[in-house]
Amino acid sequence: MTVENTDMGIVVRAAGGPEALEWTAVNTGSPGPAEVRIVQRAIGVNFIDTYFRSGLYPWPSTPLIPGAEAAGVVAEIGTEVADLRVGDRVAYTMPLGAYRMQRVVPAERLVKLPDAIAFDVAASVMLKGLTAQFLLTSCFPVKAGDTVLVHAAAGGVGLLLGQWLKTLGAISIGTAGSPEKVAIAKANGYTHVIDYRTEDFAARVKQITGSAGCDVVYDSVGKDTWRGSLKCLKLRGSFVHFGQSSGMIADFKFSDLASGGSLFATRPMLFDYIKSRAELSSRAADLFARLASGEVKAHVGQRAALRDAADAHRELEGRRTIGATVLLP
Repeated sequence: MTVENTDMGIVVRAAGGPEALEWTAVNTGSPGPAEVRIVQRAIGVNFIDTYFRSGLYPWPSTPLIPGAEAAGVVAEIGTEVADLRVGDRVAYTMPLGAYRMQRVVPAERLVKLPDAIAFDVAASVMLKGLTAQFLLTSCFPVKAGDTVLVHAAAGGVGLLLGQWLKTLGAISIGTAGSPEKVAIAKANGYTHVIDYRTEDFAARVKQITGSAGCDVVYDSVGKDTWRGSLKCLKLRGSFVHFGQSSGMIADFKFSDLASGGSLFATRPMLFDYIKSRAELSSRAADLFARLASGEVKAHVGQRAALRDAADAHRELEGRRTIGATVLLP
């Protein structure tokens, strides 16, 4: 390992709690023909990072570097890279590897950042913002007048969904876990917000909708909410389960969909919706245009040093964060 290729990052050597995140030297290396080396300026924190760290999601190799989204500056390009230059501002989302100061990335996975989008904002929306984009346009194409329930409405994805749903003319119902989070969700576009710690959200949704139910539920909480989520749906409604912050769903049966009224259910992953370069580019362009116009604003609620990633994980898993968390190298 040469000094010039040595940098710092977060490594996990064995699955465990936040204490498993180790700040240590990592080898960056040089880009191959179709790759780019970037100096990272900001890194997003997401529940998927905790799923890998804990071992809930299988590791492709050991040791592991977590992190699914980041933004930075191109520092070196491979011989076959034609559409990027040293100094370009770029961002990306991939399942793993972002918790480091520098990184070599396949050029086709990078998107150029508009000048109006800051690094910390970009690092907070590459996974979360593209998730909001594909949920609303592809999993269930929301249209004006649809009634939509979103759990974790004050989280990173939740705040983006609330604003986006308002621009679409939907009737949006969010759930959140404190008066402060309820107020923030309301300020970010939700028509109604339910404090799930003091109210039965399924009963409240029934009251809000006059027993009609919702066209779709976007549920990233999982174990604690899925049964109630199904109760909130109207006939032939859609259950979109895209995360499990409270734990994995257990005991789900296809008969639950039948008894709920011929319901639909899906468990989508963002990376299946940006698999091609063309799809990544088109979804990112849509997201960046909405951010640039101001109709959707990113909410970076917490910033921490990259070396303090363990504390950031504790706050996220303890449900003590609002909006997105960003690590700064």
